[in-house]
Amino acid sequence: MQQNQAPAQPRVLSVFSLVMINVIAVDSLRTLPFSAKFGSSLIYFYLLCAILFFLPTALVTAELATTWPKSGGIYIWVREAMGPKCGFLVVWLQWIYNVVWYPTVLGLIAGVAAYLFDPTLADHPLYMILVILLVFWFCTLINFFGMKISSWVSSIGSIVGTLLPMSIIIMLGGYWLITDHPVQVEFSMSALVPQIGEIHELVLITTILFGLMGLEMSAVHAQEVKNPSVDYPRAIKISSAIILFTLILSSLAVAIVVPAEELNVVTGLVQAFKEFFEEFHLSWMLPFICFAIIVGAMGGVATWIIGPTKGLLAAARDRNLPSWFAICNKKGVPVSILLLQAVIVSLLSLTYWYLPTVETAYLFLTELTAILALLMYLLMFVSVIILRYKQPDMHRPYRVPLGWLGIWGVGLLGAITCLGAILLGFVPPKQIQVGNPTLYQGLLLVGVLVFCFPALLIHKLPASSSRDPGE
Repeated sequence: MQQNQAPAQPRVLSVFSLVMINVIAVDSLRTLPFSAKFGSSLIYFYLLCAILFFLPTALVTAELATTWPKSGGIYIWVREAMGPKCGFLVVWLQWIYNVVWYPTVLGLIAGVAAYLFDPTLADHPLYMILVILLVFWFCTLINFFGMKISSWVSSIGSIVGTLLPMSIIIMLGGYWLITDHPVQVEFSMSALVPQIGEIHELVLITTILFGLMGLEMSAVHAQEVKNPSVDYPRAIKISSAIILFTLILSSLAVAIVVPAEELNVVTGLVQAFKEFFEEFHLSWMLPFICFAIIVGAMGGVATWIIGPTKGLLAAARDRNLPSWFAICNKKGVPVSILLLQAVIVSLLSLTYWYLPTVETAYLFLTELTAILALLMYLLMFVSVIILRYKQPDMHRPYRVPLGWLGIWGVGLLGAITCLGAILLGFVPPKQIQVGNPTLYQGLLLVGVLVFCFPALLIHKLPASSSRDPGE
């Protein structure tokens, strides 16, 4: 084992590889049932979220990643803007929100796999927990072999397990519409642009925002991109277009065949495929599509397992964490951090056992993840503005357009959106039953405090002036 060393990273990632990493990291099938709950108005909400959050994230990420193409990503950006204590806070949030997220995407794998054997298994907590443990530990071991293997897994997973199922369900949805089959949503102007009567109807918009998160993750691989200043912004543009197009159309395909009141947020995608295949006499395809979805979800887990740990590794090299966090193997993989998060995910999987239903646990973990992630993004949007003032002469291969007006507009728009979505995340949604609303809100608040508390302790430590020479 090597400790506190930053081995040179080989430049193995092309534009295509980076696009695939972005697509599999952001373009998740897991969010489709949530957005489908909105019916045809999901188009409006996706476009709104794209303007308020996704576009600002893409612009900010492109500027920061090409200006500071260092291993550590968002940690480096916030550290340069607001110091090592805030840098550690943001990298902790990035890491811990992913740790909380794993049991949800792994829950998708378990729910889809259940349709291959017995669909009722998707409602059994013990089954969900066992699948989560098996898959996550397997994906953890894959990442021990380095970024080249992880990139290969991500590329295969994004094509076979995400883009392929999305393309198929989009085509099925289009064919369903042109052949005059019954549609479960309206396409009138009043349905497309909804009239919101109460705040509870808007809560699931946080899951749409969460479905658009992740572009910043690939920044931790900027040193491994063949030509970062050119290839990274190009990959961001291509990725953003693919992600928006596929998410909107595939969510709509789910919504048109499964009534919102019958749509299960865990297995809703398979519900839609089942409806399509049965109507078109293609039921034999369901096992194959389930297998493809599982491959894609595992690819997403494999991608995210290694990404956020690099930021935490950079914080460890800054001596903001105990030295054992910086232990890497010969391929530069932070094995101690990978093992720690595997243990935490194993404990979090018990949520499926202790909450009333699998769907309730799934929603709870999704909202908790979104709130923690939005706190991280809030710091990122503030940092991009500060850095324009603090380091104005830094060479920026890519800049947010329109100069100071552009950077202030994008930064404030992103920050205000994050704040509003965080508050909204504590409101129980109208579309899904959560049981006792007060208990639900209390559990969310406790969860946020528990997972933020270790990072807040760093403010009691003296700021480290050390820098790893490899950065």
